[in-house]
Amino acid sequence: MKNTNPPPLIYNLFPRLFKTIDDWSKHLDSVDKMKFNAVYVNPFYEVGGSESLYAVKDYYKLNTQFLPKGAKADDFTPLKNFADECKNRNIEVYMDLVINHTANESVLVGKHPKWYKRDGNGNIMHPYAIDPANPSNVTVWGDLSEIEFMNNPDFAGMKNYWDEMIAFYQEMGINGFRCDAAYKVPKMMWSPLIENARKRNKNAKFIAESLGCTVEQTIELNGSGFDFLCNSSKWWNFESSWCLDQHSQFRHIAPSISFPESHDTTRLAADQPGTLEMQKNRYLLSAVFSKGLLMPIGFEHGATKQLNVVQSRPSDVTPPRWDLSSWISHVNAIKLDSQTLSDEGQWRACNGYDWDLLFLEKKSDDGKERVGVLINKDWHNKRIVRRDEIPYDFAGFKCVHKVFDEKSKPRENNGEIELDKSEIVLFM
Repeated sequence: MKNTNPPPLIYNLFPRLFKTIDDWSKHLDSVDKMKFNAVYVNPFYEVGGSESLYAVKDYYKLNTQFLPKGAKADDFTPLKNFADECKNRNIEVYMDLVINHTANESVLVGKHPKWYKRDGNGNIMHPYAIDPANPSNVTVWGDLSEIEFMNNPDFAGMKNYWDEMIAFYQEMGINGFRCDAAYKVPKMMWSPLIENARKRNKNAKFIAESLGCTVEQTIELNGSGFDFLCNSSKWWNFESSWCLDQHSQFRHIAPSISFPESHDTTRLAADQPGTLEMQKNRYLLSAVFSKGLLMPIGFEHGATKQLNVVQSRPSDVTPPRWDLSSWISHVNAIKLDSQTLSDEGQWRACNGYDWDLLFLEKKSDDGKERVGVLINKDWHNKRIVRRDEIPYDFAGFKCVHKVFDEKSKPRENNGEIELDKSEIVLFM
């Protein structure tokens, strides 16, 4: 059945890889051709001394590193022009909403000192993260100052400030917000902010960046109003059920967004085995796994240098290892054309995880349609699959999408299907 509710297919336009904001629009032809319907730009605000994009000094000034010579930081014309160009192409614009912390040098430290979390000596505290797998592994961000939401005497003033800031960027033409470390901000803050944003623009969208937190912290986001969560399918190696279990556990909170890599991860092409087949494997898995999809700039060309919120520069853009642009457009078209692949859906493994093949079933949200997903778990070898190895309840499915081949023609020979190394095949 034709998809009636197009999912967000988001291209991450990383601002440090461009000389100025004016250059962002030059990349939109490529975004359009790959059939992405949204772009997400990491923070473009004025930053503190560390120069990290996420160390925000002033939400109402642009990062001067992204401005043409002579432009003023408080002149948002370049950003408005970019948003207008996206609108002309029916491409939505998402930005980062970083309200769980600021730079140590933030203008808010002086204006609203009571907004910040403080230790027993009255010093502003820095945010930190504890590795769930190793509690002794604690990361502290010393360039950041943490906001205190709970029992804050000026909670109303804080809420009004963020609400006005969101409204300001909505006026710029931005209607999507990726909420950084959403689990660090309580529901009583998110709910009114999201509700008010939708009153101003019914199409406003909010993504909860919910990676690296506990299961309990993700569950606490339920009822906040988020349109999407982020899922962890990028790290699934098909050897156990944890990813499908997590999908089932969280799908009632909100649909999710998958990604083959992000600005926080190493580049897939730099990881083992670093093959074109693995690049396709992880992108296709991301495309079919959940409702939403996000891909960072450079993935289509096999970029190997990790994006860095402080150090990345335009000179880091290197000659392509390959060009998957046309193939990505093909995969995105398949997703957009299928209601089941565009839904968050319901997943089931049709065989055990101790086999060299994994056959999955994805049902549409209403349970009326389904797709079969056959995965060759071997990174290095091809696999001939006999028809009797296909689960019996998919035996009647005749259309086999060999998505690794751009023409997507069924390729069966005497009832056998030849899988390339790492290949994923769709039974539609």
